[in-house]
Amino acid sequence: MKAPQHLRYLWQRGCNFLGVEHAILGGAMTWVSDYNLVAAISNAGGFGVLACGAMSCDLLSEEIEKTYAKTSKPFGVNLITLHPDLLKLAQVCIDHKIQHVVLAGGLPPKEAIELLKAGGVKVICFAPALALAKKLIRSGVDALVIEGNEAGGHIGPVSTSVLAQEILPHITEIPVFVAGGIGRGEAIVNYLEMGAAGCQLGTRFVCAHESRAHPQFKQAFIRAAARNAVVSPQLDARFPVIPVRALANSGTEEFIQFQRDMIQQVDSGKLMLDQAQLNIEHYWAGALRRAVMDGDVEKGSLMAGQSVGMVEKEESIQDIIDTLISQATAYIEHKFNARTGSAHTDESRTRAP
Repeated sequence: MKAPQHLRYLWQRGCNFLGVEHAILGGAMTWVSDYNLVAAISNAGGFGVLACGAMSCDLLSEEIEKTYAKTSKPFGVNLITLHPDLLKLAQVCIDHKIQHVVLAGGLPPKEAIELLKAGGVKVICFAPALALAKKLIRSGVDALVIEGNEAGGHIGPVSTSVLAQEILPHITEIPVFVAGGIGRGEAIVNYLEMGAAGCQLGTRFVCAHESRAHPQFKQAFIRAAARNAVVSPQLDARFPVIPVRALANSGTEEFIQFQRDMIQQVDSGKLMLDQAQLNIEHYWAGALRRAVMDGDVEKGSLMAGQSVGMVEKEESIQDIIDTLISQATAYIEHKFNARTGSAHTDESRTRAP
């Protein structure tokens, strides 16, 4: 579906930066954002992003090649900054002529940014605060994503709407994409009008036909309401565990007990603090795989953003993106007609400022 003229005007900067028709990024979801889903998003006019997660260099290389086999459109790769082979993975992206790399999971090391930029790669990073956004710009990143705590998976403490107000008016040097809790086209238009170059969506794509998520995982999303996507608690200040938003299930309670066990082992001297923290992070990785790949929706981790309540059925990526464009178009037309007080032809509506 072709976007109307005003929508194309609003996200032109993002489209130019990504090289796509629609400035809609697919959030990189571990175990979900594989070559098939990524290629489908790119083929539908958006920008798919491969989730590298804990992949080895060989596995990432294979995943990139599979993606190239299914699409000739631009796509990116998400690398976790804490991965022990981060620089090697960055070189894999360079060797495969990847044009955009998203560095996530913490402040990216200077070496990674410099390596990627020297290899001709555009670097995108997450900025959870204005001060960090400015720091990342000084370090040479090419674009930012600001993601609010309505998102699924690992999240920060601030909502998307507040982050947008805090950051968008002050960061104009590079494109800024907004993420977290976005599930409809109207929200995309609003953030674009605030100054965003585009938006990133993850949860909305989980139940696509092209998603490899287990059928039971998808059904859990379809049944869920926004209030079911809750944030994991932190039980001890010594364990600065990054909060995770996921659908509440018995696994949520088991994670709380797992934290208690780790705290007890540290207190008794059986474990060092850093090892206990690592164990907690590994718990989430394993629980997510069990849910996505094996369909364990009772004890696995059902990472989901609060926009999960807008996921109503399983459908194709093309249909999802067409729906988002249709919603955005209707919203723009409604605003224009409300302002002018009369109906106009489709052509005049698309010329709304």
